[in-house]
Amino acid sequence: MSFLTLWIPLYLLIAIGTLFFVWWRKNCSYWAVRGVVSDAPALFYGNLRNVGRTQTIRDPFYNFYMKYKHVAPFGGFFLSMRKAAVIFDLDLIRSVLVKDFANFSSRGAYYNEKDDPISGHVFNLDGASWRNMRAKLTPTFTSAKMKYMFPTIVGVAQEFVKVLGQEAALVAKSDAAKQGIEIRDLLARFTTDVIGSCAFGLECNSLHEPNTEFRVMGKKIFTQRRHGRLIFAFAQAYPDLARKLHIKLAPEDVSQFFRKVVHDTIAYREQTGVQRNDFLNLLLELKKQENGLTLDQIAAQSFVFFIAGFETSSSTMSFALYELALNQDMQTKARTEIETVLARHNGEFTYECMRDMQYLYQIFCETLRKYSIASVTMRKTLNDYQVPNTKFVIEKGIIIVIPVDAIHRDPEIYPEPERFDPTRFEPEAVAKRHPMTWLPFGEGPRNCIGLRFGKMQAMVGLALLLKNYKFTLAPQTKVPLEMKLESFVLNSKDGIHLIVEPVESS
Repeated sequence: MSFLTLWIPLYLLIAIGTLFFVWWRKNCSYWAVRGVVSDAPALFYGNLRNVGRTQTIRDPFYNFYMKYKHVAPFGGFFLSMRKAAVIFDLDLIRSVLVKDFANFSSRGAYYNEKDDPISGHVFNLDGASWRNMRAKLTPTFTSAKMKYMFPTIVGVAQEFVKVLGQEAALVAKSDAAKQGIEIRDLLARFTTDVIGSCAFGLECNSLHEPNTEFRVMGKKIFTQRRHGRLIFAFAQAYPDLARKLHIKLAPEDVSQFFRKVVHDTIAYREQTGVQRNDFLNLLLELKKQENGLTLDQIAAQSFVFFIAGFETSSSTMSFALYELALNQDMQTKARTEIETVLARHNGEFTYECMRDMQYLYQIFCETLRKYSIASVTMRKTLNDYQVPNTKFVIEKGIIIVIPVDAIHRDPEIYPEPERFDPTRFEPEAVAKRHPMTWLPFGEGPRNCIGLRFGKMQAMVGLALLLKNYKFTLAPQTKVPLEMKLESFVLNSKDGIHLIVEPVESS
């Protein structure tokens, strides 16, 4: 082996390192040379260096928003190695999400339909694929279709009330009475059973069996990653290359589980002619149409319906019960409204009955304001965009970040933002605020397609729980709550422990 041959790998390494250093320096200065406010990024991690260490995912966006919101309409940010523009100005947010939506219709999220079919769902898809899927799915989420699923949700909620009562009775008799019940896990089991029934037509039974496969797989989606942060960031930054490298993000067993559940359930229904008022039945109708959905496409839509429905709703309900346990006057007012509305509907919990519970809806809205489950929403710039009334141009390919949580906790929009106050969402108060100041479901043509279902599930669960039980804080529940640093959705660090008592004994 010659001397030169020995040195070739070292020369290549030096050359690659030099090229990377030049590229990184240029990338780091991208916003500064354009006169856009920005903070220096850290190598590989961008402006998210401390997320999971000393910060939650919402902290860097909140700090950036508060630092620059009065300086410029947007600021330059780095999502790991990816350039992004964080929007501060509410009118500019409306332009991105609504007025100029055609230029921001993509989310810029990574998906790989070929190697990882369940990633090809309506939340991830872009371009014509997204438009076609959204058009097909939109009719399945109308108020009329939600009414079909309403009795199923009520049935699961009534079973939840029984299970919670049994759990509360057991705890009350034990030495752990003062420790209360960890409500977040129970609520996740409730929403797992609701989604399992409404999305897949299956009785998951996780209320009675906490370790059912559906519940295990549901938890795994939010607690285990197939790859580390850098591989995830690479796939998001260079999606075409990541697809060529066959990178998949969903854990393999999760992907296989959901595909098998959908395939087996569809085969059974087609063989037996069984019909159910659920999401899967609506997707089956789409399968029969010309250019209808494939089995893998149905599996992907069912999968996102599951992950979007069970975690967000259970977390929202957990935070709502926590706040109502802290604010007993609000809890009493909500319970009184629930009882009054039910009496007006002859004691029958119907879809119309739920819609009449205005104060409970305000609690739902205020919970989503104070506890934004997803701290940001994102879009991708499809063509160079001249920012209205400025000299700035946001170039094609730049990711747009809407800092939802930061807006929701802006004291100039919501005075004393850490105070829980459902009156903020009285119709008169809402009418006085800019329409882009409450964005838990996004806005515009690409808002959350399942917002009606999410609202319905949470409202039904809260109404039946508050009707039957009084909730107070257990001693180990911290005030204020501490949030998990490593979670990419908002989640309390140590759970939420509440003392649960039947209303008639309170």
